[in-house]
Amino acid sequence: MPTQAQLADEFGVERSVVRQALRVLQAESLLVTASKNSPATVAANAQSALPGLEAPPQPTMVALAPRIAAAFERADVEIDALCMTAVSLTLAMGEPLRLIHEGRLKPAKVRVRVLLPSRDIDLAFPAPAPASGTGSDTGSDTGSGARAERAVGGRLRRDWLAQRNAQGQVLRHNLLALRETHGTDVTVEFRALPFTPPVKLYLLGGDEALFAYYTLARRGEQIDEERVDVYDAQGVRQLLFAFEQGVGLRDTTFVEQSHLWFNSLWNTISQELTLSS
Repeated sequence: MPTQAQLADEFGVERSVVRQALRVLQAESLLVTASKNSPATVAANAQSALPGLEAPPQPTMVALAPRIAAAFERADVEIDALCMTAVSLTLAMGEPLRLIHEGRLKPAKVRVRVLLPSRDIDLAFPAPAPASGTGSDTGSDTGSGARAERAVGGRLRRDWLAQRNAQGQVLRHNLLALRETHGTDVTVEFRALPFTPPVKLYLLGGDEALFAYYTLARRGEQIDEERVDVYDAQGVRQLLFAFEQGVGLRDTTFVEQSHLWFNSLWNTISQELTLSS
């Protein structure tokens, strides 16, 4: 590598900025000997040290289930989740619960916290998609087209709420059953967010974070015997990115900041959530 002075001159920055950048690369195991008096050297295993190369992102249901199962191998299981309906989390719990009932896993304590959108907000999605050429953010709602759109929006909201409540109830029931069947110390809590989350996040213990964007698409859906277009995301198919504390500075920082973000939402603007039928 060039010297720090050469790098500072090439990029037009202060020497302190160069030193900080080199320290980051050294923490990622990409550089060695990043000191003031000698130029840095590219690490012999720099290619393998690049984060994410060995674990490319996978669809949520492919990536989440094995990581949840691995989390249940610990004596104390801690899982935090932020999502739209908890359907992916509920499905991913199936394997570790089966292994517990078979006697192959024996966690002593399970604590699960889930953040879900509140029933009292206007969801950004799922939402009716306007007819081609009529999209507008002016708020105009006159005419039969607007009434039909409101009707579709109401049905989408009811379906989402029913799924949110049903999945949450199944998740809570399956986990709390471990108290009776295995004497496990189980805590399952839900809180409601005042916004539609654009991402889903799963925090496993204190050292792993799984993250995915809710990528929206226009698709057709059958509602009340009518085919309509809606904007929605298929959560179980969204690509899930994995970050692990200790793998490198990027991963460690992401995991730490994800915990801070989740706890800040949990302890401030979220409210108690009742999973009513």
